[in-house]
Amino acid sequence: MHQDLIVIDGLQYSNWDRNIFLQLKEGGVTMVHATIVYHEQIRETLLRIGEWNTHFEQNADLIMPVRCADDIRIAKATGRVGIMFGAQNCSPIEDDISMIAIMRELNLMIMQLTYNNQSLLACGCYEAVDSGVTRFGRQAIKEMNRVGMIVDMSHSGERSTLDAIEISERPIVISHANPLSFHEAKRNKSDLVLKTLAESGGLLGFSLYPFHLNNGSNCSLSEFCDMIANTADLMGIDNIGIGTDLCQQQPLSILEWMRNGRWSKLKDYGEGSKSNSDWPEPLTWFKDSRDFPNLTTGLIDRGFNHTEVAKIMGQNWLRFFDEGLAPQAS
Repeated sequence: MHQDLIVIDGLQYSNWDRNIFLQLKEGGVTMVHATIVYHEQIRETLLRIGEWNTHFEQNADLIMPVRCADDIRIAKATGRVGIMFGAQNCSPIEDDISMIAIMRELNLMIMQLTYNNQSLLACGCYEAVDSGVTRFGRQAIKEMNRVGMIVDMSHSGERSTLDAIEISERPIVISHANPLSFHEAKRNKSDLVLKTLAESGGLLGFSLYPFHLNNGSNCSLSEFCDMIANTADLMGIDNIGIGTDLCQQQPLSILEWMRNGRWSKLKDYGEGSKSNSDWPEPLTWFKDSRDFPNLTTGLIDRGFNHTEVAKIMGQNWLRFFDEGLAPQAS
């Protein structure tokens, strides 16, 4: 069954090379939302896009850029992996709202309003006080809606996330997080957020990053699928997908860049524990993208029918992109 599915991974940040592209194909992945920047600003973002253009040129037999939702279907039909660009912070637009349309023209399809900290647009999940979406943030969401760039609140605080859901005229996404009821990580989301997200037509991508899982790297496949089943009861089967947050072949320096950027001279340990000072051990049943079939098997074993499995593994993402990526009519 797995090879017949459209399989969409709602987020990865790997040290991309041909070997990883081969793993994606072997795992039956149709499309992956690839983080291209965290704290990088405009020029650095352009350099990352240039690097990806080289990947596309040198690996055209394996990967292709995703410029619209139908490109995902083309990737499936041609046996390649579609790559959708995303940013995990609002740094690529700096303080200039006109950069939103420009970045969208360069195929940046998804942007988080903040990464853990207070940004110009919203408040991150690690701040002591969540001040909500800012004045600039309100205008940025309006512009993202207009050009067909998806609002992502994965690393945002509770109030900011609820604000974004209310402000956005189009459904938003939490591309890689889990229910707070499953594991009390700062990055995970409350039932209130998840219910509100579902009621607005938004989508949650379940994260396989061990720091966001009950029992960490020892979380079992059955525990993970139980979490999905419980969340389906809360949000509905049409509002959930997968966003692995897989970070393959990345050195420790990348983890430190993600957490520290240029804003801190001291090491930030994410959840606040020095035990999180390095990459976690991978899950035994999901070490890399070749293990995607294990998710399909686990969902079937949990009692999901084939239609429900297809939705969770990619069809919900595809429908979301069909509706969210098209620019609004003038």
